[in-house]
Amino acid sequence: MDFEPSARSEAWRRKLQAFFDSEVLPRHRAWLDHVAVERGSAPFVTELQAKARARGLWNLALPELASDEPGTRLSNLDYAPLAEIMGRLFWAPEVFNCQAPDVPNMIALQNCATPAQKQRFLNPLLNAETRSAFGMTEPDVASSDATNIATRIVRDGSDYVISGRKWFITGAAHPQCSFLIVVGVTDGGAERTRRHSCVIVPMDAPGVRLVRRLRWMGCEDHVAPIGELIFDNVRVPRENLLGAEGEGFKVAQIRLGPARIHHCMRSIGLCELLIELMMVRASERSAFGRPVIQYDTVQRWIAESRVELEQARLLCYRCAWRLDQAGHHGAWRDVSLIKLAVPAMLQRIADRAMQVFGAMGGSEDTPIHQALAWGRLLRIGDGPDEVHLRQIFKMEAMPRWSIANSPYLATHPA
Repeated sequence: MDFEPSARSEAWRRKLQAFFDSEVLPRHRAWLDHVAVERGSAPFVTELQAKARARGLWNLALPELASDEPGTRLSNLDYAPLAEIMGRLFWAPEVFNCQAPDVPNMIALQNCATPAQKQRFLNPLLNAETRSAFGMTEPDVASSDATNIATRIVRDGSDYVISGRKWFITGAAHPQCSFLIVVGVTDGGAERTRRHSCVIVPMDAPGVRLVRRLRWMGCEDHVAPIGELIFDNVRVPRENLLGAEGEGFKVAQIRLGPARIHHCMRSIGLCELLIELMMVRASERSAFGRPVIQYDTVQRWIAESRVELEQARLLCYRCAWRLDQAGHHGAWRDVSLIKLAVPAMLQRIADRAMQVFGAMGGSEDTPIHQALAWGRLLRIGDGPDEVHLRQIFKMEAMPRWSIANSPYLATHPA
C-alpha cells in the first residue's frame, strides 16, 4: 500500500487548492453574512459552480462516471486529499458538486438505476440542476437496526403507494430538492433483510408533506437542510423502483459506503483547520504573564491533536485504497473503522479548540461549535458507533488455539 499522492492526484490537488484560495475562501464571510439572515446557500454559489465546472473541478467524488458524464473520474484514494481541502468550509463541497447527500445518491443511481431513471434523475444531479435526499430514518423506531423501518410501500396495479413518516432527512428541506430515495417495506413476510425496497419519490408527488425543517444541536445545515416528511398514501409508478424488490438494503449499502468515507475525508480537512486555529489563538493571547501557547497543557492538546489526525488520515487513505481495489463489499471493515475513529477524533479536537478559544469557541464567530456538533452527529448518522463496533467485532477471526493450549502462555489453567 503506497499512500503517496499520485501525480494525477497532486495535479488536481494543486488546481483545487488554487481555486479554493482565490475564489471560495474570499467569499466565506459573505456566505456567513447571507446565512445569518437567509436560509439556504448564498446566491453567488451558482456563479462559483460555473467557474469550477469551466476549470474541470466538477463531480470530483465519482470514480465511475460514464464517458458522456461530466467529471474527473478520480479514484477514491486520489480524491481524498481534495476532499480535505473542501472539508475546511462546510459549504465548499457544493461549489464542486461534491456535497452530501447528492453524491451518494448519484452513486446509488449509477449502480442501480434503469436508463430511463438515469436520464430523469441522475443527469440533473450530475449537472447541479436539482438536489435530492435519501429517506431512511424514522422517528418511531430504532433506525440503528434498519430492519425496523416501518414505512409501507404497497403495490396497487401499476403503482406503488407509500405511507409513513421519515425524519432527519438531509437535503429534504432544500427548496431545489426535487426527489428522494425512500426505503420502505414491500414484503413484511420475507426474511428480515429482504422485506425492504427503495423507490424514487418526486417531492411534488401528492401526499408528500414537509412537516418541519430540523436543526442538530442548534446548528442549521444550509447546504442540505434537514427535513421531516410525511408520506400520506403517496402514489408513484412502479418504474420508480430503484433496483429490485427486496433489495432495499443492497441499494442503501451501495450509497452508504461512499457517504461514510466522504464524510470522514472532509472531517480530516476540518480538523486541520481546527489545529491551525488553535495555533493562531494560543499564539496571540496571554494569560498570567506569558503567551498561552507556552503552557504545557496547550502544547499537549495541539500535539495530541496532530497525532490523532495523522492516524485517522492513514485509516481514511487505506479505506479509500481498499474501496478502489475491492469495491464496496471488500471495504466494509475499513469503512466501519474510519466511521468510528474519525468522528470521535473530530469531537476531541473540536473540544480542545473550544477550550483554547474560550467563550469565542462557542460563538458564531468560529466554526468550532459547529465542528463539535458535526462530530457528534456523525457518531449517530450513517450507522451509530454501536452498530459499527458490532460489525468490527463480527469480522474478528477466532484464534485456532484456546487458552488451555495457547502457545503464548507460560502456564495453562487446569
